[in-house]
Amino acid sequence: MSNVMFWWIAAGLLVLLELASMTFYLLMLAVGAVAGAIAAQAGMTLTGQMVVGAIVGTVAVIAGYYWRKRRPGDPSVRAERSVNLDIGEIIRIEAWNADGTATVRYRGAAWTAELRPGCARASGSHRVVELVGSRLLVEPV
Repeated sequence: MSNVMFWWIAAGLLVLLELASMTFYLLMLAVGAVAGAIAAQAGMTLTGQMVVGAIVGTVAVIAGYYWRKRRPGDPSVRAERSVNLDIGEIIRIEAWNADGTATVRYRGAAWTAELRPGCARASGSHRVVELVGSRLLVEPV
C-alpha cells in the first residue's frame, strides 16, 4: 500500500470517528491527514509527510479551539421551547425584591423569577426565556 493511500485511509477513519463521537477536533486531525496525503502525492519522504501532517493537524486543532472559544455560546437547552413548554410564556411581575428576584404566581404555584442580564428592572409583563433550576429567567415584553 502506498503512502498516499495510507494517508487517505487515515483521514477517512478520522472523519468516521468524528462522526461517531461528535468531536470537532478529530475533524481537524483529519485535515492534518489530508495534508499528509498531499505531501505524499508531492513526493516528500515519509518523515516529511509526517511532519507536514502533524504541523497542519496541530495548527488546525489550535485554530479550531480558539475559534470555538471566541464564538458566542449556543443557547442553553433550557431555553428551547421544544424542551420546556414554559419558554415563551408571559407572566406578570408586580414588584422586584432587593436581591433582584421577584415572586410570581405561575401555573398555580409561587415561582422565583430573575431578570435576564442586561435588562432593566420594571414591573409588568415579562416573557420566560429560560428555566434555571426552579427559577424563571425572564425579560420584559
